[in-house]
Amino acid sequence: MTTEQEKKELAKPTKEQIVYADILFYGSWLGIFIMVITYFLYLGGIIEPYIPISKMPDYWSMPSDHFAHAADVPLGWGWMGLLGTGDFLNFIGIALLGALTIVGYLVLIRAYLRLKDTPFMLITLVEVLVLVLAASGILGSGGH
Repeated sequence: MTTEQEKKELAKPTKEQIVYADILFYGSWLGIFIMVITYFLYLGGIIEPYIPISKMPDYWSMPSDHFAHAADVPLGWGWMGLLGTGDFLNFIGIALLGALTIVGYLVLIRAYLRLKDTPFMLITLVEVLVLVLAASGILGSGGH
């Protein structure tokens, strides 16, 4: 039978779990910080927006596909071409938040290779491939 001390030892997170959690924790705060800074750059008019703030009420009631067409907003990864504008600059923080899981998994793949833990390494590798494929938009399922 397992003692209370053995149960506590089994419940402790592994080094890999702690590294993954740290990546998510610090990366999330970095992404939020970037979004706050870029939001104030946008609101302060420091960086010219792609769509002037005064025109935004014209688009509020539109479905997203109508808005994208009327405002000539690119779909998918096309936003990257507009990073020099105030209203698209905040996508950097959002993209960082979306990429954190992939970054964390890449670190786990290396750790599982070092530990020779092939099943977990393969599961993590497949997860990265699925996430990258989904985000790419290659399948035509949105990807954005």
